[in-house]
Amino acid sequence: MNNSSTLWRATGINTIVSILLFGALLLCLYAAEHFFPELTLLKWSDKAWCVGIPASIIGVAYILSIKNPANYTGFYAGILMSALLGIQFYLQGNVDLTFLYFAIFIPFQIKSILNWSKPADNGNDEPFSPEFLSMKGMLLSLLVFAAITVADYFLATKVINPLPADPSANDYLLALFGALMISSSVLANFWLIYRKTDSWVYWFIYSVSGIAFYVILGNAFSIVLFSFFLVINSMAGIAWLRMTDEDHKGWLKGK
Repeated sequence: MNNSSTLWRATGINTIVSILLFGALLLCLYAAEHFFPELTLLKWSDKAWCVGIPASIIGVAYILSIKNPANYTGFYAGILMSALLGIQFYLQGNVDLTFLYFAIFIPFQIKSILNWSKPADNGNDEPFSPEFLSMKGMLLSLLVFAAITVADYFLATKVINPLPADPSANDYLLALFGALMISSSVLANFWLIYRKTDSWVYWFIYSVSGIAFYVILGNAFSIVLFSFFLVINSMAGIAWLRMTDEDHKGWLKGK
């Protein structure tokens, strides 16, 4: 079996694992609704919610696959996940997020496939090892992260969905955590192209921001979902950290 076939097989197995995990999760949520009728966790009548389920399943398979920095086939799952999420946000009326997924994230993932499928610079078939940004690169990345956060917060509160005349603290927090989710996902997807371990720092911020966002909204299902993502993303980040050679730890070593 050639290397490409092995990688595709791994992605297929990860997809099956993800289906089983989500099957168990949905079963637990169904049981919770059964024993606590006041809870509303499963919304099968909501088209956007129904699209989000396969998007989440494929998304976990994507993360489990790229946990291996050699597995570029995982990004094909990432492309499908982004397309489904774009459709979900379109159904929810979030045109800006629909644009983000189709115009930015899918091209990022295509670029990742092209980069990850290349052999290493040394001419061997071994893939590039993950590495951290340099100190300068990390500071520049944080600057871009802050700039996107501020820009998205301004657009969300002043242009796309202006705050009410007398906004509450929750209105401000929702806009802030929403902006953090956007900026962190942009940086995470971008740095994955170049196999930077820093991408998982941004995925961690994305997961935590998502939990906070949906706690404010009181959306129990999404809180559970993003908590699930937090665990999966943290596992992948730790795996990459362990695979990062000491010479490639960049800003962690003050370089």
